[in-house]
Parts: sequence; C-alpha cells; structure tokens
Amino acid sequence: MTENSRRKFLKSVGSTAALAVGGPLLGKAGSLENLILLHPEKRSGPDDRVRIGTVGLGIMGFNDTRDALKVPGVELVGVADLYEGRLTHAKEEFGAGIFTTRDYRKLLERKDIDAIICATHDLWHNTVSIDAMESGKAVYCEKPMVQHLEFGHAVVETQKRTGKVMQVGSQRVSSIAYAKAREIYQSGDIGDLNMVEAKINRHDALGAWDYSIPTDASPETIDWNTFLKDTPKIPFDTDRFFRWRKYQAFGTGMPGDLFVHLISGLHFLTDSAGPTRIYASGELSYWKDGRDVPDVMVAIFDYPKSKTHAAFRFLLQVNFADGSGGGEYTRLIGTDGMIEMEGNSFRVKHQKLPQAPGYGGWDSLDTFSQEEQKAYVAWYDRKYPPDTRSVLQPKDIVYSAPDGYDEHVEHLANFFESVRTGKSVVEDALFGFRAAAPAVASNMSYFEKRPIHWDPELMKEA
Repeated sequence: MTENSRRKFLKSVGSTAALAVGGPLLGKAGSLENLILLHPEKRSGPDDRVRIGTVGLGIMGFNDTRDALKVPGVELVGVADLYEGRLTHAKEEFGAGIFTTRDYRKLLERKDIDAIICATHDLWHNTVSIDAMESGKAVYCEKPMVQHLEFGHAVVETQKRTGKVMQVGSQRVSSIAYAKAREIYQSGDIGDLNMVEAKINRHDALGAWDYSIPTDASPETIDWNTFLKDTPKIPFDTDRFFRWRKYQAFGTGMPGDLFVHLISGLHFLTDSAGPTRIYASGELSYWKDGRDVPDVMVAIFDYPKSKTHAAFRFLLQVNFADGSGGGEYTRLIGTDGMIEMEGNSFRVKHQKLPQAPGYGGWDSLDTFSQEEQKAYVAWYDRKYPPDTRSVLQPKDIVYSAPDGYDEHVEHLANFFESVRTGKSVVEDALFGFRAAAPAVASNMSYFEKRPIHWDPELMKEA
C-alpha cells in the first residue's frame, strides 16, 4: 500500500468504526468472498498487465499464486516445480494453457513473463532471486530471503545493480493494522519502548510441518538431484522433499519460518535495522520423527538505541507442542503503555506512572519509628501536591481491519504496483536481509551454543 493510500484508508476507518476507544476488539477479517483490496487507486488497463511465473508450488507457492491472481491485471503464464504432480494440479487449477516445467530457468528465458514468484524451499531462495533479476524479471521471494548469512549481500547487491523490483514475502509490513499501530507507536503514545514480547505457538502435526506426502512420489515423479542443489548427496527421501522445513540442509527451522514474521513486523513498526546481539535456546522436545531442528525455541535480541527508539529487548517464542492450544501475539511494551498485535487487530493499553512515588503498603515507611513516619508524611505532603499523585489514564484504543481484508493480497498488490510504476516496495532486499539475518543468527546461536554479535548497519557479524 502506498503512503497516500494508507492515509486515505486510515482516515476512512475513523468514520466507519474500525478504530474505537474502549470496548472489546472488533471483528477480525472474514471470508475472502468479499475481499477488500485497499491498494491501487488507479484502474488496470491492457498495458498495465503483469505476467507472472511461479517457481515452487508447495503450500506458499500455490497460495502466493492464487492471491496474486486476485490483484487486477495479473496473469499467470507458467509455473515450475520439481514434482510432476504439482505441475498437473497447476493446469487443473489455473488452466490447461499455462506453461509448466521442472526447470525454472525456462521461465526466466520467456519474454512474456515480467515477474517471478519464488516459493521454493529456503535453500534455493537466493539463487532463484538472483537469476531472475539478472534475466530482467521482478521478484517476489518468500521469506526468509536467504538461508545463510553469507548469501544476503549478493541478493542486495544484485537488486541494487540491476534496478529490478524485489519484494520479500513477509506480509505484515503491508498490513493496514500494522500501519496504524506504527503511527500510534511513533507518536510516542506508549512512551519509551523497553521490551517486546512475541510468540507463535502451535499444537498440531501440520503446524509442526508434517505435511501430506502424495502416494505417487518417487524418483520418476520428482527431480531429487535438483532439489538437493549443492548439499551432500543422499538417497531419495519423500519426507525431506515434502517436509523440508524439518531439516537444516533445506530450510531454516522455526526462526526462518516464524521468527522472521515477528522480526519483519517489529522492524516495520519501529524502523529498526536489527539487533546487535542474538541468543537462542531450545530443544527437540516432542516431534522426534527424524527432524534435526528444534520444536521449541526462545530467543532474546538486544536492539540498540536509535533515532526512533530507546534500547530494548525482543523476546521471541515458538512452541510446536503447546498444550495451552497455541496462539500468537506481539506486544510492544513501553514506559507508558503497551500495543498488543494479534493478526490484523491490535489493542493499545495505557498505564502512566504518577510523579509522586506513593507510600504505605509494601513500603519501608512501616519500618520507621512513629515519630519519623509522621515527619516523612509531612515532608511528602509538602513535596507532592495532590495533582502529582495520580494520572488520568487514557482509554484503551482497539482496532481491527474490516471484514474481507487480506494483508497477503495487499502485500502482493504492493509488489505489482511497484512492477508497474517503479515505486519502492515496502520490503526490498535490504529490508528482507535485515529481517532474515537475526532469524538465521538464531539458528547459529542455538546450534553453536553461543551469542551472535551482529552489526545491523553493515549486516555482518561484529
């Protein structure tokens, strides 16, 4: 969403009760049958078409493609995937006339494709993105932008050198809820930020990445050698192919799947470049099915003072065996209040401290002699008049996006508007690397059992 369209929307919601003071959180986004696309003001004509090709048709590949086609003026030309069954289903869903291939480079050779959606396993993100930009294509790359820290600078440099549009797929940065929360946070409404708490917990097998495996999966229907890329050669394994997030060689575990969403949202809210210190701990506690990444992880990031915020700590948590039932939130906690984000809704709660410290209760005053207690109270009354002893607390602010709003579609709409007009995206390669790096560093900290010291400006270990 452009800043102009954000302002127009945020102005409109004030008169439609999407923003309110007091009371419960308003209803969350509903069915996509009544999809609200709050993005481009202009209409798309024949010359505004953006023709796309998708590389990788797993869960996010299909979701990205479906949502991309909800944006006016977007057309699907072709898809690439290493499993033949997904190519068959692409024709079933998107039309028999689309081009299909196992070799993504054939999409890059086509002159009728303007942009590539890269939704492969993490191992291939940097390579497909760089190849696509070098071939003249715009790129929408699923998060995390890179699997390893050493890959990040090459992607950033390629975008800068080629001038191609690139957006990383962490949709919170395009959310109207995050746009409004950012406005409230940056107004100083909750005082100085000193702590952020965030979690994404799950309690089911699919949430723990045990995705379905087709019955026809075999070396004949899958290009296993290409899947492995430059990792050590191992025998064909359907679990690694379809459930790749469970393995270090192909994915980035909990941090790359989920921490990166939390980090991206935080960086958008606070204009942070990143933490200076990362420390992660966890274990493989429940899903002992051959995976080599943890199913419980917590991390602490230390963010330095900047022009927009005081120094603060960021506590992240993911648990894939959460007996409380799972759930997620992000809480920005300041000296005067808290913003609690949950999906496309948030609440702002205020708790300002009075100037006077108070006395009595669990106070050392009760340990003084009776004479000294009287003397102290007399001194206190002289020093702190009644108007310094309490604060009129502002009422809570609650917000929810309207029914039908979808931040993922909005994020793709932002990308396609940039492809059409050359406007800056909200999550370019630089932003994407600064979000991916702390996530990747969390894995480093966990497996190497050490804190990672990071330079967020130079984007390298300090």
